Amino acid sequence: MLPDPRLFVASTSHEGGPFLDVHDPWTGERIAQVTMADRARAEEATSAAVRAFEHTRAMSSHARRELLRRVARGLDAKRDGLAELIAREAGKPLPLARSEVARAIATFELGAEEATRVGGEVMPLDVTAPAQGYRGEWVRVPAGPVIALSPFNFPLNLVAHKIAPALACGCSIVLKPAPQAPLTALALGEILREADMPDDAVQILPCQVDVAEALVRDDRFATLSFTGSAKVGWYLKSIAGKKRVLLELGGNAAAIVHEDAPERAAAAVVASAFGYAGQVCIKTQRLYLHRAIADAFLGDLVHRARSLHPEEPRHAKGILGPLIDEGNARRVEAWVQEARDAGADVLVGGTRDGARYAATIIQIDGDGRGLDVVDEEVFGPVLTAHVYDTWDDALAMADATRYGLQAGVFTDSHARIREAFERLHVGGLIVNDTATFRVDAMPYGGTRDSGLGREGVRFAIEEMTERKTLVSYGAPRGG
Repeated sequence: MLPDPRLFVASTSHEGGPFLDVHDPWTGERIAQVTMADRARAEEATSAAVRAFEHTRAMSSHARRELLRRVARGLDAKRDGLAELIAREAGKPLPLARSEVARAIATFELGAEEATRVGGEVMPLDVTAPAQGYRGEWVRVPAGPVIALSPFNFPLNLVAHKIAPALACGCSIVLKPAPQAPLTALALGEILREADMPDDAVQILPCQVDVAEALVRDDRFATLSFTGSAKVGWYLKSIAGKKRVLLELGGNAAAIVHEDAPERAAAAVVASAFGYAGQVCIKTQRLYLHRAIADAFLGDLVHRARSLHPEEPRHAKGILGPLIDEGNARRVEAWVQEARDAGADVLVGGTRDGARYAATIIQIDGDGRGLDVVDEEVFGPVLTAHVYDTWDDALAMADATRYGLQAGVFTDSHARIREAFERLHVGGLIVNDTATFRVDAMPYGGTRDSGLGREGVRFAIEEMTERKTLVSYGAPRGG
């Protein structure tokens, strides 16, 4: 299932202009050539989004709900082809690609529900003597067109997390997909057009970095929504001007496993650390094990990791595929070598074949600060393991990071859970599961260098809307 590679801007298809080659991460072969927008086309898209906003903002909640329902049905009708497309262009093992399509369908269904819940509140204003006789109410209204940039690792569902809330609250949106995996977003664009979407309410705009930066700087967009690396995200915020800014950035998530952890902990950690070759911003990267169970737990993890081998994504039965390209695999290789040179013990893995990197577990004495595999977002199939003696030690090591997206703790103690929740600087704490757990309705985002604001359809709507207040004096008259 390859989508139309042409560029659709201002309700018109375009074939000329700069082109983007899309490659299969497993084989390296070119699978498509996509038309990109230059600055002139980007200007057309922006002007069209401004015009479309006048229509989308006036849509009834019923109309917005039905549009999103039609999109969800369109995704469902093409779920098999979309999953194969994700596997091919993003290198995601097919079982995980199918799961992503199911999540994207759910995200648009959530959008349909939330479209009828963008409400407000009646509030008393006569709280002081001078305000006697005044009444107030506020509602949420769409702030304006949205400019959104999405990453390669969830080329459908993270695109859905931009588009569904925008349409649900009445915003038009221009979306730049990741250059490594734009085809799935273009396929979604076709589904949106088939769903009788208002003209130019959503425009998918592959483009070069300089064109994307010009869009981010444009004051006609009211909101910037970005998912990607911390470095790029904070830079875009610095050039975004007066826009509302929603940043969902990276992390190096920790998992703490105490001696009273449930038996499922080992399987959960392995799936979290190595699924999709670790190319998930909430994958488990740092593991902290209570000394009482550390040796046995590590032995189990190593055994499980040895059974994982990179598979061709479209025919995969398991969870481990290639990295998105060889350059990233080389980076992971260099970071692991740095840890080796510093005396860390590579218990399993540590080998590369092109863009394929083996599931790797590194045991590190102490907290490992100063090593890239600990301090930075590895975005690869690498897990560092550390041993602790007290819960206080575990929390201190887990929180010694500039990131703060999500974390997981495995323990049956309510006291330890509460202490972790109070002390860890994260956007979400997952109990008796890993940081990788996410339901698309929950508020999702991070603290510190992991971002700003929250996604999850309801919460993204809050970022894309603004409160508008009506104050009235006296009783309204009829007639």
